[in-house]
Amino acid sequence: MTASEIRKAFLDFFASKGHVIVPSAPIVVKNDPTLMFTNAGMNQFKNIFLGEAQPAAPRVADTQRCLRVSGKHNDLEEVGIDTYHHTMFEMLGNWSFGDYFKKDAIAWSWELLTEVYKIDPERLYVTYFEGDEKEGLAKDQEAYDYWKQYVGEDRILPGNKKDNFWEMGETGPCGPCSEIHYDSRSDEERAKINGATLVNDDNPLVIEIWNNVFMQFNRLKDGSLQPLPAKHVDTGMGFERLVRVLQGKTSNYDTDVFQPLIQFISEKSGKTYNASLSFGEGQGEASSDWNNAVAMRVMADHIRAISFAIADGQLPSNNKAGYVIRRILRRAVRYQYQYLGFIDPFLNELVPILADQFKNVFDNLYQQKDFVQRVVREEEVSFLRTLGFGTTLFESFVKTGEDVIPKGQSPYLQINGKSFSSGKAERIIPGSFAFDLSDTFGFPIDLTELMAREKGWTIDIPGYEAELQKQKDRSRAATAIDTGDWVVLKDDDNVEFTGYDETESVAHIVKYRKVKAKGKEQFQIVLDKTPFYAESGGQVGDTGELVFPDGEIIPVTDTKKENGLIVHFTDTIPQSVGDALTAIVDMERRRNTNSNHSATHLLHAAMKQVLGTHVNQKGSLVNADYLRFDFSHFSKVTDEELTKIEAIVNGKIRENIFLKEERNVPYQQAISGGVTALFGEKYGDYVRVITFDETFSKELCGGTHVKATGQIGYFKIIAESAVAAGVRRIEAITGVAAEHFINDQNSVVQHLKELLKNPKDISKSVESLIEENNRLKKEIEKSVAEKASGLKTELAAKAKDINGINFIAEKVALPNADAVKTLAYQLKDIVPNLFLVLTADFDGKPNITVMIAENLVKEKSFNAGNIVRELAKEIQGGGGGQPFFATAGGKDLSGLHKALAKAIEFVK
Repeated sequence: MTASEIRKAFLDFFASKGHVIVPSAPIVVKNDPTLMFTNAGMNQFKNIFLGEAQPAAPRVADTQRCLRVSGKHNDLEEVGIDTYHHTMFEMLGNWSFGDYFKKDAIAWSWELLTEVYKIDPERLYVTYFEGDEKEGLAKDQEAYDYWKQYVGEDRILPGNKKDNFWEMGETGPCGPCSEIHYDSRSDEERAKINGATLVNDDNPLVIEIWNNVFMQFNRLKDGSLQPLPAKHVDTGMGFERLVRVLQGKTSNYDTDVFQPLIQFISEKSGKTYNASLSFGEGQGEASSDWNNAVAMRVMADHIRAISFAIADGQLPSNNKAGYVIRRILRRAVRYQYQYLGFIDPFLNELVPILADQFKNVFDNLYQQKDFVQRVVREEEVSFLRTLGFGTTLFESFVKTGEDVIPKGQSPYLQINGKSFSSGKAERIIPGSFAFDLSDTFGFPIDLTELMAREKGWTIDIPGYEAELQKQKDRSRAATAIDTGDWVVLKDDDNVEFTGYDETESVAHIVKYRKVKAKGKEQFQIVLDKTPFYAESGGQVGDTGELVFPDGEIIPVTDTKKENGLIVHFTDTIPQSVGDALTAIVDMERRRNTNSNHSATHLLHAAMKQVLGTHVNQKGSLVNADYLRFDFSHFSKVTDEELTKIEAIVNGKIRENIFLKEERNVPYQQAISGGVTALFGEKYGDYVRVITFDETFSKELCGGTHVKATGQIGYFKIIAESAVAAGVRRIEAITGVAAEHFINDQNSVVQHLKELLKNPKDISKSVESLIEENNRLKKEIEKSVAEKASGLKTELAAKAKDINGINFIAEKVALPNADAVKTLAYQLKDIVPNLFLVLTADFDGKPNITVMIAENLVKEKSFNAGNIVRELAKEIQGGGGGQPFFATAGGKDLSGLHKALAKAIEFVK
């Protein structure tokens, strides 16, 4: 069976068992503060397991794209090294929401594997939860008894809490699980060693393929367990592992899931993929075959994670989820560069192959393959430059240690104002330097280690790991949230959102909890009915008030979604939590937000008209002050194009088009009707359609809007810029903010006219001023150069011979650092064996410059950077530079004469 046939067989089987086949959720998670990426098939059903939403059907099945590269589930460093860990993978799953339980789940698992897929039952082992005395949890006898109907008792194995009790997190739904393992060893090996002894023993040939989780409990904050009101089934089967089993392979990478990519890499690199090295035979520096195989596996795996994340809306960046994607991409580029010899961008060429593989499975990648490829290529170009720059920094550091500084002294290298040093005798790269290469410049630590070995140096790995841990601690401290258990007042979690129709609603508190974030204590409140819009789709959450009958008013500082709940943030909790209250939205803030949100829809449609239909939203921010819209486009939007876009939007505003809002429209019906849907968004079976003129703007949207476009008032673009490869950004304002902006601009123009004596053509007057300024600048520069040239001869005559060194230390009257630098280089050309110290006063700011002849740097071990740092202490400053030239600045002008007096000590 091909991979496609295997996937289809799974979905068809569960459809025949009454399951509704649902689409995969995006790989990038939104509205869940506990996750960046979908890392399991159950993520999109989390709110159902938590009892915070009702399922669309009691039985569902799907194939879910998942990503495991952060947090508890972090397989990144294993990827490519072994045969079965991946960053992005598919999770085949079937779920029961309070419907069938252990009996049917186990029966259907066995039926699918042995009767549909025809897997040899003698190669299968199953596990069950053996119980846990500390928790007071009994053995899962029920699962054991059901398995006995299908499997011999010698292949039903007990498992501990670590392996056979599944938990969503520190709190939340959990329960015992039953894993199914497959033994792919040869008959000879199976005869020698009982496979039961290899289950959960990290044997690459005896692997878990399916896990049936039986959700029975809810873990509370205090660690205790309470039974769930309804029991659920949550299963997950690794698609790539299943394909490996059914195709008779010993490595996931040898299946038709990965081989099209690997063979393309092999062909283009001219290197053979040796599948026999899957388990590490020949590991080490001596084996190029091993390194080549690992590199190809890494590339084939990583391009999947990168491509699907970008297609789902997560661009590579320097923070949070974007940083994770950038790190994966750079790891792949590093392997192709280091082992396969690709010095030009290549990884991006895998995107079209991958997109074709997943056509009609995950179509969002196929629909955006050109955009995704462009983003990956630009990231490659950037990182290949980084590799070159990082290599130069590394070489400079090592060269300073080997060629300049004698044994026992410390080489210095300056990066962004930081000094790094190491002694030649030890030939050790400091951990702080290796970390800065990685953290500041994205230079991988393993590549730094390789280069160090080639030079005969080592890296202070404990020092590097200490710096890395400090960074992790800072990150955790910045994002740590201590969340208490919910205090439940009403069991009904079906929250009614009324904000489309009203901005005041009478409501009751359903539940609340205390949270601590960044040292601040807050409360989260859930109401049974609320007009407050929760942050979603780029629109910020509402603020306002909760007003109680006794006159108590609790300000709402923000509103967010969490697993389907609408959560109101407050700084305090009301005295009477059970009383009815009136939830009142801040109307002025909502009105301004509505205007900016509706304007975003008009902007999107206008851009498609002017720039082309390839324009798609890649991110947005809509608040009361302005709107920000990120979109796919590969060149700067010209001023002429911006003017056209702005004119179209304002034209639609003047038309005063009334909003057409359709709720609960079947998703497929909406798509068939030509509505614009956003890539990376998870839509339900029923959607809301927002239309401003059927022929102009028609989008799926859950946000709030104006009732007619005339309410927007006026639209003004204030900025256009690049965000990432293939992504541009427009920032704009509407209504009163746009009016204030235009008035401010008019005031500036009027002021300029007055300053220029009210010329007829203000532009020509300004151009004349600029020309005059440039002419005067050149005259000043010429005068300064002449003065410096005169100083050169004067200072050269003052050189003192001290032990064969021509020593000059003087204060000069020059206006800037460039003039002093020019003078120093001129002196270096005419004075041999020069040791020069110049001080200057730049508009009250002290400056010191040190220039030393290269031969003195080598023969006398002088280092201008070290010397200037010492002299800078006299002016309360600091500085640095190269061994032959360095500068420093400071705060204390009075210390310049002390610095000059101190300079001679270095040559005596």
